Amino acid sequence: MPVYASLFLVFTMANIALPGTSSFVGEFTLLLGIFKNSIFTCIISATSVVLSGAYSLWLYNRIIFGNLKISYTVKYKDLVKREFIVLLPLFVLVLFIGIYPNYLFKFITLSTTLELNTFCFNLI
Repeated sequence: MPVYASLFLVFTMANIALPGTSSFVGEFTLLLGIFKNSIFTCIISATSVVLSGAYSLWLYNRIIFGNLKISYTVKYKDLVKREFIVLLPLFVLVLFIGIYPNYLFKFITLSTTLELNTFCFNLI
């Protein structure tokens, strides 16, 4: 199942927060914000990120290179067209947000600015 294994590898690397994926942007900004408040909490959080990455690699190894059942390999060759059509937009979004995070941050900043302005006007 080479297509499934490739897509699963990309999603696993996104789960690990590999640079260039959407999770890296989120975890980096999260850890940066935590670091500004408490260095100790940031160290604990970074440790949990590393442990989560180790578990994700172990999971990928067990699923893709685990015990092979011949009866399953005959029945399931690879992803069918419907499954590929569902996973392809997710794959593109994971890479797009990882490479161009400002596209997403632009909308988040605009949203928070509008809410802040609305809140301030309601106070006056």
